[in-house]
Amino acid sequence: MKLEDQLLGLHHVTAMTSDAVKNYHFFTDILGMRLVKKTVNQDDIYTYHTYFADDIGTPGTTMTFFDFPNNPKGKKGTNTISRTSFRVPTDAALEYYEERFEQYKVKHEPITTEFGKKVLRFWDFDEQAYQLISDELNQGMKAGIPWKKGPVPEEFAIYGLGPVEISISYFADFKGIFEGIFGFNTIQQEGNRYLLEVGEGGNGAQIILVDDATSPQAEQGYGEVHHVAFRLADRKSLAVWQEVYTKLGLPNSGYVDRYYFESLYVRIGHILVELATDEPGFMGDEPYETLGESLSLAPFLENRRDYIESVIKPFDSSR
Repeated sequence: MKLEDQLLGLHHVTAMTSDAVKNYHFFTDILGMRLVKKTVNQDDIYTYHTYFADDIGTPGTTMTFFDFPNNPKGKKGTNTISRTSFRVPTDAALEYYEERFEQYKVKHEPITTEFGKKVLRFWDFDEQAYQLISDELNQGMKAGIPWKKGPVPEEFAIYGLGPVEISISYFADFKGIFEGIFGFNTIQQEGNRYLLEVGEGGNGAQIILVDDATSPQAEQGYGEVHHVAFRLADRKSLAVWQEVYTKLGLPNSGYVDRYYFESLYVRIGHILVELATDEPGFMGDEPYETLGESLSLAPFLENRRDYIESVIKPFDSSR
């Protein structure tokens, strides 16, 4: 495969929440991430799809959420994406957030070290698992731009996705696929935890694989992650990967136009993996100043706007 068609790093993580409004306030008011897009699930228009990112929605900075109606609470376990990380610039930023979590009564652990980097683990109101990871010793994929008008000082603020943790019971097979097909390299091991990276490497291009054959099977629902997406340069690269999947006999979605990016989905065991292009991004249909403040719809849904706005519960995201 040509260098320009290889995976570049993390693109986004999509999870499920029990409450889009509480989730919005948690991510903007407490974490200090910017809502760059408020839209609906293109496959289920009764469900919000919210995108939280850096100041301009840079690829590799985005955490997104669905609020599926009547979705049960997920169950923790193995064979799932078990934790999402967010990058902060320094070790001092972790101390800032530790105090902030105390202030806002956010469940968290003390700051620890994993794979040589300082981390701060925490959970939201749905018990969705996260961690902050310090970029102080990081090299590799560039981070984004902190939200300039957010509640967290820019020198401390979240500005990208960090390593995504995946727990797996069929560890050797899964790891072999990520190394042999997706091009990841294993660079460190701590006990049953393995750090893999792709592309330029660094916190924005890593996953943590956990060898876990003893925990119960995780179950999808709110408080759990839906899928992880990795960056590709453009649509041409998507076509290359679709050919790879076809040759390997891996059932896949085929090309999907998500308007803000273009995608290709494949399921590796229990894990849904999306490849998503860097372009066109989130800046094409709303002014920078008011990103995420109104309901944005892909062009093919625009003629149904009146109906969608009548069936989806509105919430105020003006800043």
